[in-house]
Amino acid sequence: RVMERMRALRADISHHDSAERFSKLGVDVYIGDARFTGTDSVEVEGQTLTFARAIIATGSRAFVPTIPGLSDVDFLTNETVFSLTTLPARLGVIGAGPIGCELAQTFARLGSKVHLLELTDRVLPREDPEASALVHAALERDGVKVHVGHPLTEVRPNGDVKLLVSAGKADMGEVAVDQLLLAAGRRPNVEGLGLDAAGVTTHPQGITVDDHLRTENPRVFAAGDVAQPFHFTHAADHSARIALRNALFMGRERLSGLVIPWATFTDPEVAHVGLTVAEMDARGIGYRSYTQTMDTVDRALIDGETEGFARVHVAANSDRILGATVIGKNAGSLISEMSAAIAGGLGLARFTSIIHPYPTHADVFSKLANQVQRERLTPAVSKLMERWMSFTR
Repeated sequence: RVMERMRALRADISHHDSAERFSKLGVDVYIGDARFTGTDSVEVEGQTLTFARAIIATGSRAFVPTIPGLSDVDFLTNETVFSLTTLPARLGVIGAGPIGCELAQTFARLGSKVHLLELTDRVLPREDPEASALVHAALERDGVKVHVGHPLTEVRPNGDVKLLVSAGKADMGEVAVDQLLLAAGRRPNVEGLGLDAAGVTTHPQGITVDDHLRTENPRVFAAGDVAQPFHFTHAADHSARIALRNALFMGRERLSGLVIPWATFTDPEVAHVGLTVAEMDARGIGYRSYTQTMDTVDRALIDGETEGFARVHVAANSDRILGATVIGKNAGSLISEMSAAIAGGLGLARFTSIIHPYPTHADVFSKLANQVQRERLTPAVSKLMERWMSFTR
């Protein structure tokens, strides 16, 4: 019933991306395999189209790792898992990034016995380590068997059962599952496009573009997963807007100018925007970090959802926000405040004057701002205030 409801909802919104909708808007839609035949021409189903500008937006697909035996078994990806009509009794998930963690927790709550395998030493390796630890604990509470630091050495078919074999930690060994889900990253769709004919080159992460999303061929631009490191729907949307303005209206907008947040919809949710600690350390950027736990926020206490925290990193010598992580209820919505602050150049202390409705989870940012203000009350400032107070009696 859950999957039926999901498919019904997906059908309700599918018209936004339908060929019929774009045709009604005046777009000529050609369905079929397309490939470049020159620097200003594309062939689709035997018909040649010439263009003044082109945008490549072919997206990405699930990455299939090189694991012995994997090609001998059927496996699921994010494109096929939502077509399941029966619940797998035992599910193996390869990869503990956002998709792997979200679906591992979902299927565990639906009743599957789930094994989640991650090559690195923690789940959600791009997130704040403390946030990933909270998600790890939540997954295990829901019954997911989490295996981190495991090099998966083999997948063996055994009738309808897939056997996972790991040479990693002793707690794994050999595990039997009924379905196998690959969630080990994304691979850009660049094959079969005739890119050589168009004078467009690629690299392992996709099509080579400049900061304006233009390829080596000045007529051709690329947008979305095929041309950028952030594989999120909202990031693809905004990169497409940049490519469109630059291609058709002589724009000079830059991909690097985007402030791109992301969210992982586990329970608790995890959201991030801006630089991570690892990125700042690698670049030698000085910073200070402020953390506020959710158990100090009245709305979280009222809801009984006190797990999590908000952490904001600011520049070493100012309160300019460099990055932020939120983990807890509604984190995916809360992070938008930090995105707006970074894009608008607001300092963290400014949040002391931003009024949030009471009680809401967003009050966590006011509390973080109060931390900054308290730091400004140095001994010298305290003495000045004491003198002022005594003068005004």
